[in-house]
Amino acid sequence: MRLFTELYFQLDGTTRTSDKLRALEAYFRAAPPRDAAWALFFLSGQRLRRAVSGARLREWTAAVTGLPLWLVEESYSTVGDLAEAIALLLPEPGKPVAWPLHHLVEERIAPLGLMPEGERRALVERTWSELDYRARLVWHKVITGEFRVGVSTTLVVRALAEVAQLTPAVMAHRVMGWKTTTEESFTRLMSGGSSDDPGQPYPFYLAYPLDPEVVDAMLAGAAHGFGSIADWQIEWKWDGIRAQLIRRQGTVVLWSRGEDLVTHRFPEVVEAAGVVPEGTVLDGELLAWDHTGVRPFAHLQRRLGRKNVEQRLRMEFPVVFLAYDYLEEAGLDLRALPLQDRRHKLAALFERLAPFPGEAIRVSPTVNVATWAEVAAARTSARGQDTEGLMLKKKDSPYGVGRQRGHWWKWKTAPFEVDAVLIYAQGGSGRRAGLYTDYTFGLWDNGALVPVAKAYSGLTDAEIRQVDHFIRRHTIERHGPMRVVKPELVFQLAFEGIQKSTRHKSGVAVRFPRMARWRRDKKPDDADTLDALRRLLPKEPSAERILMTADRS
Repeated sequence: MRLFTELYFQLDGTTRTSDKLRALEAYFRAAPPRDAAWALFFLSGQRLRRAVSGARLREWTAAVTGLPLWLVEESYSTVGDLAEAIALLLPEPGKPVAWPLHHLVEERIAPLGLMPEGERRALVERTWSELDYRARLVWHKVITGEFRVGVSTTLVVRALAEVAQLTPAVMAHRVMGWKTTTEESFTRLMSGGSSDDPGQPYPFYLAYPLDPEVVDAMLAGAAHGFGSIADWQIEWKWDGIRAQLIRRQGTVVLWSRGEDLVTHRFPEVVEAAGVVPEGTVLDGELLAWDHTGVRPFAHLQRRLGRKNVEQRLRMEFPVVFLAYDYLEEAGLDLRALPLQDRRHKLAALFERLAPFPGEAIRVSPTVNVATWAEVAAARTSARGQDTEGLMLKKKDSPYGVGRQRGHWWKWKTAPFEVDAVLIYAQGGSGRRAGLYTDYTFGLWDNGALVPVAKAYSGLTDAEIRQVDHFIRRHTIERHGPMRVVKPELVFQLAFEGIQKSTRHKSGVAVRFPRMARWRRDKKPDDADTLDALRRLLPKEPSAERILMTADRS
């Protein structure tokens, strides 16, 4: 635990990529494989199921320290980080124990969820008495499922590749989908051999958003350095879940881009993949899809987070896997081939399988355009196709690893926007502790402001401090950590989608809301109405759109 704790504070204490890379390399060279396996588990963004709630930890802290619970709560509110607040409040142990990381995870955390509360509390308090402040802080983050540190998986992969003397591309493939935490698995990861897991996915290749000046040029019909439109493949940017469909050794596996196995949630896709040849890996998108075409993302969400997907749910919220890239054929890695060659192979595969059983797997269509002006026009029409915009892919591009500039670009539709009034505020956490940074916004409906969205991003640090000052001076009521604010500040909210919702008082839910700008030029009466927001709701599919959808499938 000592090495992992030192690594955490080194990573948390710098913003320099080179410093983080050196710290990671030093850790993986020095750590025992069994500890390193768990470190990779946490550093790659995976979490254990929460073993103890934050409320229980605060109660037990009050009991151990003799402090009133309200003071523990106030300390947490001030610090903004539960793990740190509790670590600071607890008395230092007489003689800290240097437990290995794997011991604390396997012997102290894993059993917690299965214990009666009395035994759980005793084990937590015993661990408190054995760890110093720094180790406690990290341990708290692990047991609450809140372990985060400012390092990307790409950087972790670079460090592992350097230590193992492998290329980053090879290491990225090995780390993709990393779930095992044994000494043997980590030793095999760092060795020169290849993976023997038939369900091993490839690292996803990601696109960069177009730069603003490029967008301006595209809207004007110019290429802006992109050359001939003939060198590019244009696709729709689907609003679903990026996934890889893998068929190897008689099994079918579905991996999401978040490195989650989602096979059991989409049984119709797995069933349809039974006719796909052995040694095939397809890159594509999982979408809610019925006879009218693409359905809202909310329909797809009904299939997520479920252990079992019963027949009723399959019928009510059908899905499709739209394949748009071919990564492996007959066990041969195709990623180094140009995109246009991979695409030709993909089309040939589906021609050989035609007629494909069912409709759960299809080829994603390309967008037929002859000029950059037509590309801009297609992007404008994207929302009418229930897509998020366009993907621009160089036809001679290989399938890379991670996000790389130059070959793949995404051009999303312009966001929806409304002017809304700040009505509630809550305190932030982490570096924003002590400031009110989480806001709720309302729109007018019959003379009253109805809450429609929560947002906490989009403002500069200076603007956050100004809004915080306003909130403290203009609080009308308090309800626990939430403050009701005098409705005077107007903000332009941007969001990517909107749908009907029975769970919200407004009757609508918006996706990815953020503050586009502070409208200092507007008064509260100038804000938009709830009716204006409802008019942005998507219309039911028309017969024309249904026919077009059928044509492109």
